[in-house]
Amino acid sequence: MDSKNIKPGANASALLPILIFLVFYLGAGIWYEYISPVEGRMGFYVMSVVVAFGLALIVAFMQNSNRTFLENIHLCSQSIGNDNITIMLFIFLMAGAFGGIAKAAGGVQSTAHLLLNFVPGTFAIPGLFVIACLISMSMGTSCGTITVLVPIAASVAQDAGLSLPFAVGSVVGGAMFGDNLSFISDTTIAATRTQGTQMKDKFYANLKVAVPAAVLTLILLLGLSMSGSHVDLGTFDYSLLLALPYFIVLIMALRGMNVFFVLGTGILLFFVLGIAAGPMTIPDAFSAMGAGTSGMFETMIVTILAASISAIMRDGGGFEAILTFIRTYFKGQRGGSFGIGLLTILMDIATANNTVAIVVAGPIAKTISEEYGIEPRESASLLDTCSCIAQGIIPYGAQLLIASALAGIASLAIIPYLFYPFFLAACVIVSIMLSAKK
Repeated sequence: MDSKNIKPGANASALLPILIFLVFYLGAGIWYEYISPVEGRMGFYVMSVVVAFGLALIVAFMQNSNRTFLENIHLCSQSIGNDNITIMLFIFLMAGAFGGIAKAAGGVQSTAHLLLNFVPGTFAIPGLFVIACLISMSMGTSCGTITVLVPIAASVAQDAGLSLPFAVGSVVGGAMFGDNLSFISDTTIAATRTQGTQMKDKFYANLKVAVPAAVLTLILLLGLSMSGSHVDLGTFDYSLLLALPYFIVLIMALRGMNVFFVLGTGILLFFVLGIAAGPMTIPDAFSAMGAGTSGMFETMIVTILAASISAIMRDGGGFEAILTFIRTYFKGQRGGSFGIGLLTILMDIATANNTVAIVVAGPIAKTISEEYGIEPRESASLLDTCSCIAQGIIPYGAQLLIASALAGIASLAIIPYLFYPFFLAACVIVSIMLSAKK
């Protein structure tokens, strides 16, 4: 038997590429964010995640001495050519096109303004939380939701005499709720494809932790808002025609329709209605779709690089080393679930990107779920939920950095008011303890 086809033993040194990635990416981020800031730039985005992964891949090639260069290339190509990776890349492209044309058509603004017109002044902050949940779930992006709603939240806080970090934290929490549940979010795409499950199955698995956390958050926000003064939100202009595609896409996704068909329908609707309503021309539509897909290129390249590094680390025994650690300290189905959650949170803290964290942790989580008898929908839910918990709290993540920049406050000031991510973490723990076998 060819020794190269024998399942590798545990070899912690095979994880060196991940350490190299963390040293360059996390190290550069800390340096340029807190020690030597670059004016006008967010520190954790000075070092490109693609460059950091590229350096890690070079180390992986050099370290895997048992195989020739071409054999390592073959390992990478097999991993990149996996059906789930290919489908993931195509969905990323379509999600980018959808997001680009929706924004250009004015769908994002119209949907937000439509919902804001129904919010009572006394409950402006809870209303913004709910709207953030709905907008993010429809758009599939927490950062986009934060960009649209934080300026409104800042104005509401000022007029109502409420804490600015309180208002901003409510929007960030709602944005993470939608990002976690959206059918077209890149985190959902990555989680479901790496675990080999359907989006609707992962969605319903997510609901049992996300909804209780959202309800608890809403109750708390309602109670806190009662102490503030009444604020007149005014009237927001919107086009029902341009908001309609988001609701249609959401309904189609909830019915479990094929994600390619759902995204294709959304793109077509925004193309037709955006031109018919006047804010967008045909050239604008094509340019917006192109810009949207271009915005996904980094995510796609990271997916390819992460798949390649994972293949080489797995071949070298790195995954087996992680599994050995989990087998030692995490027992039973409950332990396996906590292992997946902890792995995902640590990867997100290290990468400051929930999609990247899922792509890296996904293959290991898949192996853990198979060994511990965890259903694919549950492991996908854990990946997506735990990455959103970490991403919604870390002060150097894109979400808090964007929110703090728009509101003119420090990202650390928002953290005490991130009720939803903290409630979500508690709900995940309770869910594992109640539903998973010992």
